[in-house]
Amino acid sequence: MLILCTNDDGYRAVGLRTLAEVARQLGTVQVVAPDREQSATSHSLTMHHPLRAHPIEECVQAIDGTPTDCVALAVGELLGSRPDVVLSGINHGANMGEDVLYSGTVAGAMEATILGIPAIAFSYVGRDPAAISAYAPLLARLVPQLIRPGALPDDTLLNVNLPAIDPLEVRGVRVTRLGRRVYSDSISRARDPSGREYFWIGGGAVSWTADEGTDFQAVDEGYISVTPLHLDLTNHKLLAQVEQWELHA
Repeated sequence: MLILCTNDDGYRAVGLRTLAEVARQLGTVQVVAPDREQSATSHSLTMHHPLRAHPIEECVQAIDGTPTDCVALAVGELLGSRPDVVLSGINHGANMGEDVLYSGTVAGAMEATILGIPAIAFSYVGRDPAAISAYAPLLARLVPQLIRPGALPDDTLLNVNLPAIDPLEVRGVRVTRLGRRVYSDSISRARDPSGREYFWIGGGAVSWTADEGTDFQAVDEGYISVTPLHLDLTNHKLLAQVEQWELHA
């Protein structure tokens, strides 16, 4: 089995090293990841300047682009053959609820899914990346269960979030739906030393809806969350209603 590993925290990230370590127990691993942090790049594709691949060590290449670029280049040019599965992460931070729309980690898995390759995105909801490596033994048991051949339908990937607790205290695995999160005071407004105004997106407080069956509820209660994501964003239930609007040009 050929496994491609990528992420959005950069090729040096603890989470990526941990994921690649686990993957090597299952097959041959190639790592193609950004040469620097690309968090919140979503599914962006670099089209306005050339991309370069930098060999780091055997089976590891760094790309001066986004996670989407990494997967596209790996599958289209850099690997000798098409990977059997793509594993993205382990992200240094949660990717739950609406985070999946912004996440470079999830986007890496989405790009693989678009290319017809089974894919899984992994994230750790804690703030200490060094704690991720302790999850290696648990993931060595879990990942083979997630990448079984033919398990995922077309256009579907899995989004996995690991709770910020000792892996020995994990209570199990829950299959979940996306929760909702709300940022408050997430935009800061200030002036630089020259007196010019600037804005900074990020920070502030985050609140989550911990409704029954959501990814947030699962990790909050000490479970690993596994959420199937589908690339079709169409609201199929609304199609008939919108057709009744009798829209015309």
